Amino acid sequence: MAATAFVVCAFFAFNVSARGAPDSFADLAEKLSPAVVNISTTQIVKTERGGGNFPQFPPGHPFEDFFKDFGGKGKNGQKERRATSLGSGFVIDADEGLVVTNNHVIDGADEIYVIFQDGEKVPAKLVGTDPKTDLAVLNIDPKEKDLVAVPWGNSDKSRVGDWVMAIGNPFGLGGTVTAGIISARGRDIRSGPYDDYIQTDASINKGNSGGPLFNMDGEVIGINTAIFSQSGGSIGIGFAVPSTLAKTVISQLVEFGQTRRGWLGVVIQNVTEELAEGLGLSNTDGVLVAGVPEDGPAFKAGIKAGDVILTFNGQEVSETRELSRVVAETSVGADVDVELWRNGEKITKSVQLGELEKAETELASASPGDLNKELTAEIMGMRLATVTDQVRQEFKLSDEVEGVIVVDVDESSEAGEKDIRPGDQILEVQLKPVKNIVDVKKTLSEASKSDRKSVLMLIKRGVSSRFVALSTEK
Repeated sequence: MAATAFVVCAFFAFNVSARGAPDSFADLAEKLSPAVVNISTTQIVKTERGGGNFPQFPPGHPFEDFFKDFGGKGKNGQKERRATSLGSGFVIDADEGLVVTNNHVIDGADEIYVIFQDGEKVPAKLVGTDPKTDLAVLNIDPKEKDLVAVPWGNSDKSRVGDWVMAIGNPFGLGGTVTAGIISARGRDIRSGPYDDYIQTDASINKGNSGGPLFNMDGEVIGINTAIFSQSGGSIGIGFAVPSTLAKTVISQLVEFGQTRRGWLGVVIQNVTEELAEGLGLSNTDGVLVAGVPEDGPAFKAGIKAGDVILTFNGQEVSETRELSRVVAETSVGADVDVELWRNGEKITKSVQLGELEKAETELASASPGDLNKELTAEIMGMRLATVTDQVRQEFKLSDEVEGVIVVDVDESSEAGEKDIRPGDQILEVQLKPVKNIVDVKKTLSEASKSDRKSVLMLIKRGVSSRFVALSTEK
């Protein structure tokens, strides 16, 4: 029986169907390489003349000209030097001469050149950049060169384990082909608000940035952007911006010269188990609204702090990064339905999205809400106080700020562990606005009489706000 069991298990193991490795990547590489280019940039860097250990002499001194030659010449005592860098890119439109690369490859460049496989060097103009996704679009004169473009693929259809091929300019060596598989998808490497990287073990090194990641159909499914390495060389962990994200950004850069992202107008945070318990949720699915700037789309639609966003435009969202990305990819001015969890039930609000780029400056200068003065109290490891002239001066609060302020925190308390700090404002307790210490005590007393194990506090620091769950048992 044991032998039979072994044979049966072995039979099923070896009958798992899989697409085999290609016999060679040569035909694919030969076809695609003409569309992949090297990006060369030059930047003029100014430094103080005579930096280092060179002595300085007064005008007319016999040694002035001698040491000036070593220190460099420039206006206002500055030395100018030309710094160069190399990266990769690829042609997406042969008729218009459009080339895609990474923003960090051309950031700050005074001159940009595109170098082709045959060594021909063509000047390029910058069409637009997006630092948030590290993408840039260049334009070259299509009359200068017979161009070959490569098509976009659908990165959403790519699977972990699929074969991929990268072509680029590692270490300035010129066109180099490497191959591997997709190691993972949806990676967040904390490089920006819309991280959704494809991870691959195809060798990617310095200079590969901006180059394409191809599937076996010769379609671009990613733009190679970053590597994980302690030495600076490839260890088989590279990251590429997926094509589904890149295509939207690049089309906006081509059309407008900048991005035009959808804006919902909410400050959000992930739902933890403690927050879910305090909100009456059975799980941590959804995204918690921690703040709603006035006059924004969400505010106009009636979305409130304490609401949990369950779906956006029919798509379920489970974390802040996911919601930020789907909102940004939605057209400005679009009317979308947002399903919310509020006070133990589901409701739906219709929101007309604004434009993020126009809103960012206004959000940065958002002022705190109005509060009133009251008493001082020791509550849950915090010393709370109303805003007096002394408190206002100590914590450098503006004249408009009033209400409940944290003036001290016991670092060993739960409040200290959850990074509540002196100077933070308490705007709400258990989703109820608090104007004074009496409001805080009253709401906490009501919570302690219920069966809730934690209470929610809406904490504001500067222009940012977040919910914190504090245990009633502690």
